[in-house]
Amino acid sequence: MSARPLMVKPLMPHPALPDADWADCYELNIQNSDLTAIAAAQTMLSRFPFWVRLLLRVRDAVTGLFGLRSSSDLRAEEWEKIGFFPVVRKSDNQVVLGFDDRHLDFRVVIDVRDDDQGRRLVDATTLVRRNILLGRIYLAIIAPFHRLIVASMLADLGKRMQAVSSPP
Repeated sequence: MSARPLMVKPLMPHPALPDADWADCYELNIQNSDLTAIAAAQTMLSRFPFWVRLLLRVRDAVTGLFGLRSSSDLRAEEWEKIGFFPVVRKSDNQVVLGFDDRHLDFRVVIDVRDDDQGRRLVDATTLVRRNILLGRIYLAIIAPFHRLIVASMLADLGKRMQAVSSPP
């Protein structure tokens, strides 16, 4: 079992955002064969480490200067959410989160599936369509942080599932 996520090639075009022009995908092999995509998304997004919360505060302060939605704005919206991300659609095997904004449209897709070797895999795919120059600049700045955050949250999911699956 690997608690270390691997970067894999994302499916493009992706049905969750067919005209995305940027994507990444991380995959994690877990022990919990009963894990659903909904449970995986809730576990990953229910609590952020301190350093992620700090980065979100910085992001919110900077994006507010440009009239973009903050994480607080998203929390205040009346949509169904997992974490602060609006739910686009969900099933046991896939959760699609995200929204469209002036600068970019994005989706976070959490897929849970069994591979042909009997392993349960969790994929976290991020899809982005950059609408204007500000979206391109924004993504260029946040992409390195995004990669750290997604890999960290998947690794944390793996550790939590391993702890749940481990015998006493």
